[in-house]
Amino acid sequence: MATKPKPQESVPKRPISITAVVDCVGALASRSMQGNLYLYDTNLAGGSTGLGSEELQTRVRRGDQLLWNVLALECEAFVGIDGIEIDPEFCTPERKVYPGTDVAYWTGTVKKDSAEPVPYRISFVLGTRTEPVTTTLSPALIG
Repeated sequence: MATKPKPQESVPKRPISITAVVDCVGALASRSMQGNLYLYDTNLAGGSTGLGSEELQTRVRRGDQLLWNVLALECEAFVGIDGIEIDPEFCTPERKVYPGTDVAYWTGTVKKDSAEPVPYRISFVLGTRTEPVTTTLSPALIG
């Protein structure tokens, strides 16, 4: 007789990719991410909201693997994620590099479920500017 899996085990965790699309020219001109950042994730079916806005709310559960990456709206522009600030008791993002390249991305594992949204901020490096530009509106992880 087979044992029934526990409810938490019966729903497999999957990686959730969060992509930031940045209008580098606009962000450099205004020195702000406001109106120049479009966030998307791969969990729309799971309940994420705000896709294409700076206030993306990504639906997550304990154990979910998150992967943040960034794309420039203009193909000639450079943009990278400089850092991600979030409550370390909820998730600890870590910078990684694809093997054999200098292309960086960030990963983190959701440590616990939360009834309240957990806001976070992303800092970006743009073009040749040495000072990072940080999100003004907060995306969040929601349980």
